[in-house]
Amino acid sequence: MHLRHFVRHSLSQLSAVLVKHESPERWPALLTVLNQSTKSPNPQDRQVGLLLLSKVVESNPEAFRPHYRQLLQLFDTVLQDVNNPTAMYYCILTLTTLTAYAGVAEQDQAGEAMEILDELMESEVSPIIVPHISEIVHFCLEVWADNSLNDSIRVKALSCIASLIRLKNKAVLKQKLLSPILQMVFPVLSAAPPPGQEDLEDQEQDMDNEGDVESPKHFAAQVIDTLALHMPPEKLFQHILPQVQVCLSSENPYQKKAGVVCLAMLAEGCAGVHSFRMLPFMLRTVCHSLSDTSQVVRSAGLLALGQFSEHLQPDVSNYCADVMPLLLRYLAGLNQTMTVHVSKAFYALENFMENLGAEIEPYLPTLMETMLGTLSNAENLRIKELVVSAIGAIASAAKKLLVPYFPAVIENLKGFLLDIRDEVRCLQTQSLDTLSVLARNVGKETFSPLAAECVHLGLNLTNSVDDPDLRRSTYSLFSAVSTVSPECLNPHLGSITTAIMLTMKSTEGVTVSVAPSFVLLDDEEDDDLNLEEEEDIEGNDRDVSEFSVENAYVDEKESACEALGEIAFNTGAAFLPFMESGFQEVFALHDFPHEDVRRASFTVMGQFCRTWHKIWKENPTQENHQVLQNTLSVVLPSLLEAVRKDRDHNVVIAALESMNGVLKACQEEALQSEAMLAEISHVIRDVFKSKVGLCFRKEGEESLICVQLRKRMDPSFPLFIQLNDICADGMKVSVFAVVPYLPFCSTSCRNPLALWLSAPSPWACWQRSHTHWVLCLGGGRLLDACPVDCCQ
Repeated sequence: MHLRHFVRHSLSQLSAVLVKHESPERWPALLTVLNQSTKSPNPQDRQVGLLLLSKVVESNPEAFRPHYRQLLQLFDTVLQDVNNPTAMYYCILTLTTLTAYAGVAEQDQAGEAMEILDELMESEVSPIIVPHISEIVHFCLEVWADNSLNDSIRVKALSCIASLIRLKNKAVLKQKLLSPILQMVFPVLSAAPPPGQEDLEDQEQDMDNEGDVESPKHFAAQVIDTLALHMPPEKLFQHILPQVQVCLSSENPYQKKAGVVCLAMLAEGCAGVHSFRMLPFMLRTVCHSLSDTSQVVRSAGLLALGQFSEHLQPDVSNYCADVMPLLLRYLAGLNQTMTVHVSKAFYALENFMENLGAEIEPYLPTLMETMLGTLSNAENLRIKELVVSAIGAIASAAKKLLVPYFPAVIENLKGFLLDIRDEVRCLQTQSLDTLSVLARNVGKETFSPLAAECVHLGLNLTNSVDDPDLRRSTYSLFSAVSTVSPECLNPHLGSITTAIMLTMKSTEGVTVSVAPSFVLLDDEEDDDLNLEEEEDIEGNDRDVSEFSVENAYVDEKESACEALGEIAFNTGAAFLPFMESGFQEVFALHDFPHEDVRRASFTVMGQFCRTWHKIWKENPTQENHQVLQNTLSVVLPSLLEAVRKDRDHNVVIAALESMNGVLKACQEEALQSEAMLAEISHVIRDVFKSKVGLCFRKEGEESLICVQLRKRMDPSFPLFIQLNDICADGMKVSVFAVVPYLPFCSTSCRNPLALWLSAPSPWACWQRSHTHWVLCLGGGRLLDACPVDCCQ
């Protein structure tokens, strides 16, 4: 076998030498062999053909230029053949050579072919990808580093690397690919734009269009974010901090910008103990950047401060006395004609303020004087929109402290809310969002007098304006009003639920892509065959390769789903006529292509269970009890399936939190079946053992799900108990246990749950006889003494 492989390679290399001195057109037999072998139904023949192709193209790529389009079509087909990894490997080698010589049209096709790499990584067929990760990464980096290629294909190459980091992070570390990736990413991240130009994010233009353009520099920052989310912080910091320090110490503003942006991108993924240790240095660096002479550095500092405020709570709020005066001074000195930069300043201010709580009180007079004054004097609609949004963030923190300013705020908002001109639509939508925040925070006694008027406003806007963003905001307003005055909604529930469910059913904004079919090196005979095949395909369903949904319609669906659940819960029995149809629409979204809609669906399914439980408690009939049990029998298995199979960690966390709400509210009703208790126990155990679909455990770290759960936990979180600072062998570990719902279990088992956790310590046992549960912490193994089946 080895000899045969050696002979094939030798013959391929000999052919490559010949092609170097003779064009393929003058060697028709070569093209015939390539055409027949790459189309052969025999996998071995296809491997040989692609081996030969990789060698001859490498030796003389220019000679194959007339065939680039057909070759790229071939690669798209070969990269989908998951049962022939060797052929895929040779395909990648050829594509590496070809990309640098391709024209614009061929580069677009090359980018489409590279999308198959993403699909292979998502498929979890590890034997195909893992042996060739190093070659794939170096191929993608070579494409990424070639400035002669168009931005689209360079971004696609980096997208493949980001997918590898996300899905095969251990292999990336093991093969020492972290350093090469960073060495290629940083030069792009810190590069200055061409003379006379600015980076996309620094241009004074409509920021809503910024996301439509694929920028290599922007995607380089996203790769840093992906690394932070999926690599152990200590290993990532070891490689990245020296490069960050070099950038920050440079006099070049674009290198400084790169260093600050990198700190911003590290915030979310490294939000554990490592970032807490570094927070003083990071915050000091960012605050210093706000006084830099270069606006690009100051803009990066505002981005970083916003990211810290979003992801490093509550620790970053401890620096309120230093940060708030700095932000207020910065805001006062802004040139309001530079709306993009002003937007970044408000982004940082909003994110920092909304988590301050009562600590915002000393700054409230200055803030509200500034905001109300700007609303009265500013002519720029974008500035007014930013101010209205900031008032919402202030309300989130100040709550009832805002009551003295409430009349003035409402008076300003009224003019924006009633103006239905297209040119002020964004300001009107933001005003509705801020009105919803006010409803939730200023107190029932303050907002209730406006509740009925808000409902009528929302209905009028829904009926008169066809805009997904505006509908999203009206649905949020309805749900906010339901928290303070649900009786105001009761007469209009039919109209409100009809509008909401129409949005949930709608396919507006959804685009379906159909997978194309390609044939290698078409000749005239194949053309006739292809025409016949196309006729056959027209009457049949084609393979759907991708769904895409416009962001506005995603947000609208998500808001509609969440509003329906909250309105149902808050209106209770008045919502009974709409419970069945509403639940059906919510459940239909649990497999929606976009993760935000799936997350909302799982959250609201739990809300419907809690609503039925509340209705049954208020009216304990057999019929209501049966409906509750039927709903639980659908929802709990769906939540468990989402935890096991969904690929998005926010969806998984939403499913766990929804399950938590159901168990807390429904108690023993949710655990009538011992099989359900066992299944919940198995799933939670598998989360901690990193056996569910997306969970992985970084070396020496908690799994991503555990980290995210810890960040979201509060002392009353009933499904997970956090056991902090358990000292074992000189190490501090942070673990979780699932136990509090067990007192409601109807089982007679003496120890209904023992959860395995991989704490590297001697086992400890914590027993409470009055609730009949035991938590076992084992030293990396299951306890032999544990009697519970779910631990085996």
